[in-house]
Parts: sequence; structure tokens; C-alpha cells
Amino acid sequence: MERPERWAAAAGIVAIGAGVAGGELVAGFLSPSLTPMTAVGGAIIDAVPPAVKDWAIAVFGTGDKLALLTGMMVIIAALAAVAGAVERRRRFAGVWLIGIFGVVGFLAVLSRAQFSEQALAGPLVAAVLGIVLLRRLIQQLRDWEAAERISRQPARRRFLQGLAWGGALAAGGGALGAILSGAVVGVNDVRRKLILPRPRSAAPPIPTGAEMAVDGVGPLVTPNADFYRIDTALRVPALDADAWTLKVTGMVEREVQLDFAELLAKPLIERHVTISCVSNEVGGDLIGNALWLGWPVRELLLMAGVKSGADMVLSRSADGWTAGTPLEALTDTRDSILAVGMNGEALPLEHGFPVRMIVPGLYGYVSATKWLTELKVTRFADDVGYWTPRGWSERGPIKMSSRIDVPATDRVVKAGATTFAGVAWAQHTGISKVELRVNRGEWQEAQLAPGISRDTWYQWQLPLEFTPGQYEVQVRATDLDGDVQVEERRPVAPDGATGYHTVRVVVTS
Repeated sequence: MERPERWAAAAGIVAIGAGVAGGELVAGFLSPSLTPMTAVGGAIIDAVPPAVKDWAIAVFGTGDKLALLTGMMVIIAALAAVAGAVERRRRFAGVWLIGIFGVVGFLAVLSRAQFSEQALAGPLVAAVLGIVLLRRLIQQLRDWEAAERISRQPARRRFLQGLAWGGALAAGGGALGAILSGAVVGVNDVRRKLILPRPRSAAPPIPTGAEMAVDGVGPLVTPNADFYRIDTALRVPALDADAWTLKVTGMVEREVQLDFAELLAKPLIERHVTISCVSNEVGGDLIGNALWLGWPVRELLLMAGVKSGADMVLSRSADGWTAGTPLEALTDTRDSILAVGMNGEALPLEHGFPVRMIVPGLYGYVSATKWLTELKVTRFADDVGYWTPRGWSERGPIKMSSRIDVPATDRVVKAGATTFAGVAWAQHTGISKVELRVNRGEWQEAQLAPGISRDTWYQWQLPLEFTPGQYEVQVRATDLDGDVQVEERRPVAPDGATGYHTVRVVVTS
């Protein structure tokens, strides 16, 4: 036999791969919202330093979760290969390694907010199935090695057949688990058929000229499919709207519980609001503008009766994620809502179905809780949201910023007029002016489109004349209070990036 250690490694990969697939399949039946993989992945997300999360978002953008899952699979495969190799050299050595995998899975499941006793079946099945298959495959491999001098074909055939069957089990179980986890709940089907009520207060009409027809500048209202998604959920929670409830607890005169039908019966309002992630770099695209339908949060808090001394509302997601929102942002005149609709349809699953929070003027990490299940009225001195102990500021007001969408940096353009265009925002304040400067020269005022409201971004454009050469172009905004965008370049942590977005253009004759 040539290189038996490679066959042992392959046996480990197949055995543990089948075990993981079996665990995911069982979880699909018993606890579709919490599987071994999502539990371990969620624990990893919670444990890694904020700087690592920022790096992942900067490198992978909204594909950060796929990158994490891919990385997990690579690491599992590598450790599985080691388990197979050590099991061949010493009986039960690989079994102990799989046992450690199982303990990690158990602890991860126990640590999640969605924990239930049924969820423990996933890591148990994964560990037991992996151990049984590894023992069997390695024994068949040993039989092959022992029989090599006499007649290796039967033993070799049995090992290869076992390897093939194990691989088929891993692939088939994984596919069935993925299908089952979506089919059991059927939430997306329900969401698509949901007919939302008409708003009691419709959104103000979009002003004429608010959207500039400039190639390369995105739409004024971001389509749902293109809207950025940043959260900590490896698997999108699939909540049954009929079973969903929202509780108001904490420093209130009376606890209130609201179900989905009751929420839809409330006098809903519809508003355009631009929301942004605090991880949005200067010039970044982790920002979007949508038409949201929902009920003002202040009305729900009024029903509960907020007690004196409260200054924060801790909102909780179905997956356990929390955000600490300043109480005044939920009780003042701004249109902070319990959103049920996005751009004319029920919230997409990945954007919080059935209910999420939308708060104008605050970064999402302190306000935009998806899959909302609880509002706890409390104090900043007593409670913290998910990101605050990880180094981010408590209150998270969105910083005024502006972005050049066209031309892209390092673009080669012809001499003459080149149109620069993009967006600017100062949510809950509004933009009064956008200016550009070339090579740190004098500022030139751009044409600013009328905004939908002070809670949305504004589009702008400005044609500039160039002769051949290389140029640096910067943009800045001024809000309706007369404050000018901060020039100092600062990173996203701990409370949002600042600085002028800068592009370089090469002009040819």
C-alpha cells in the first residue's frame, strides 16, 4: 500500500464530514434555528476581538458569514484529517479528538440564546456518528494493510466502498439538512404571501429631481436585494409570524406583550429612512435608503408607561443579539418604528422578518435590531448592548459624511469635462451643501438634489474641467445646522469613521 497515512486522513475527513452532516440534519428536524455549525460559528463571532470583525467586514463585506463558514469547514477538514491519521497510529486517539469536537459543540449550543434541550441532539449525533464511522473505516484500512501481501483486493475494495458510502452520507445528509432547515418552517413562503395593511400616514412624495440620472450612481431608494446586510447571525432566524410576540419589560408601569396581528392592526406609518452600519468606512457602501412601514416605537412605550430614571431601551433579537438605544431617540418626534415592511413588501428574512427596529440618526449597532422579540426599558448604567463591551461607544449617532460614486478612484478619463457625482448624508439633520476640491485647492459647490427628508441621503453632481495629468478630488458636506463634515481621518471604531472621501483620476488627452 502506498502512503497509508493519506488514506487514513481521507477516512477522518469522510467520517467527521458525515458526522457534521448528520448533526445538521437532526438539528433541522429538532431545532432548525440552532445547529452545531451555527452554534460554534456564533460562539466564534462573539469571541473574536472587534478588530478582527472590522477586518472581516472590510475584506469580505456582506460575504463575511460565508467566509467564516468556509473557514470553519477548512479547519474541520484539517482536524478531521489529523484525527484519521492519529487513529491509524494509535487506537482511540482519533476518537478522543472527535470527543473534543463534540464537547465544543455541546458548549456552543448551551451558550446560545436559542438554546433548547432538543438542540443538544445535534452535537451528540455528530460526535457519535463521526466516532462510529472513523472506527469502522480505520479498521477496514488496517485490514487492507494486513492483507496486502496475500490478496489486497477484497480488503482494499471494502475500505474504498466504506469511504464512498461515508462520503455519500456526508454529502446527502448535508444537502438534506440544508433543505430541511428551510422547509420545516416555510417562513419565506408565508412572508411572500403576506399582504401588508395600507399605512395610516403615507410617506411624503419623493421630490422632483431628487434622483439624478448619472451613470454609476446607485438608485435613490436601494432595492431590497442590494441592501447591505451586517449582523451576527450565521443562519438567518426563520420566525413564525403567527407565533411571534414582542414584550416590553423593565422600568415600565406595566409590561406589554404584542403579537404580529395586533401590530399590523395599529396605525402604521411609512417613511423613507437611510440607515448605516458603524463599520462603514469613508466612501464605503454599508449604507442604504429604503421605504419602511411600521408603527412608532414611542406609541408602544407610551402604552407601557416608562418610569422616571430610565434612559435606554435594550432591544433583543431572537438570536440573542442586543442593542442599547437612547430612550430619547425612541420617544422624541423622529420616526423610530417597529418596521414590518421594506420597499412595499414584508421585510425580507435577512432584514428582520417579521419585525425589526428602524431609528433615524443612529448607527445600526445601537438601534437596528432585526428579528425583534423584546424591548427592555432600562439605564445605560445597568445594561449594555452586544457591541458596547467590545469597545464601541454607547450611543452611536451617525456622523455626517459624503461619497464620490463616479468616477471611481484611479479611473482614466479624457481631458475636458468629467461629471463627479455621489451621495451625502446627515441623518435626522439633513444636508445643505456639498463641495468638491481638486488637489487641495478651492472648494467648488456641487448641484445638490432635493432630499426626500432629513432622514435620508441626498444625491449631488458637479462637472469639472481637466487638462491631461493626475488629480486628487475630495468631497465634503455641510448639514442644515451649518456644521461641516470632519476632515480628520479616523477609523470606524469606536463610533464611526470620519474624513473626506478622496478619489484619484488620470486624465489623458
